[in-house]
Amino acid sequence: MADRKPIESWLTDMDGVLIHEGVPIPGADAFLKKLRDSGKPFLVLTNNSIYTPRDLHARLRRMGLDVPIDNIWTSAMATAQFLDDQRPEGTAYVIGEAGLTTALHDIGYILTDHEPDYVVLGETRTYSFEAMTKAVRLINDGARFICTNPDETGPSAEGALPATGAVAALITKATGKNPYFAGKPNPLMMRTGLNAIGAHSESSAMIGDRMDTDVLAGMEAGMQTFLVLTGLTRPEQVENFPYRPSKIVDSIADLVDRI
Repeated sequence: MADRKPIESWLTDMDGVLIHEGVPIPGADAFLKKLRDSGKPFLVLTNNSIYTPRDLHARLRRMGLDVPIDNIWTSAMATAQFLDDQRPEGTAYVIGEAGLTTALHDIGYILTDHEPDYVVLGETRTYSFEAMTKAVRLINDGARFICTNPDETGPSAEGALPATGAVAALITKATGKNPYFAGKPNPLMMRTGLNAIGAHSESSAMIGDRMDTDVLAGMEAGMQTFLVLTGLTRPEQVENFPYRPSKIVDSIADLVDRI
């Protein structure tokens, strides 16, 4: 990677990189502080569409991590940006929480179950059979199927939970229609994020804990990629993939001096 441009902007995943099960990972605070002090553009990314940036800012602050609201980019925001580009001021039937509905309201979308342009599926704490049934019928009637992210499971203290990708598979099975996923590993989420902070992929880096989402999306968006070993992907699993990160480090603490 010697011929790459110096890193002038940073994108980092949140869970598994900065925090783990609600606890900051050692070095996360120092990394974020150095980013803020440097003045370099940066974003903290998450595929979770439940929370608004304001919510996440408050949650991270309670953990002792200071991430400004404008430096948070979610799959809900990437989805809203995509829909605004595709069909401005459209309509959507939404299964999701405030993070998704707020992002769609902010771009001027009308949320309705009457002949919507799109069915948009995101995370929710309670997936309703009634809502899924309505989504199936609307898609069968011609609504386009959009999903915030393909994550099939999510973490909890009790173990794995079915997540957006699993529910999307149910709807696909019932309709025969595959959704368009806006979140990672779609590089669209990286590119829209970079555009939001005025950064360029050639001088940007993506930090993540998953080879199949973070590293893949960063690589396909043209960025340098750093895999940290504080999350899901283990060192012995890296060779199972047909691509590699630019560099593997133990944790975010190892990247503080790179800023």
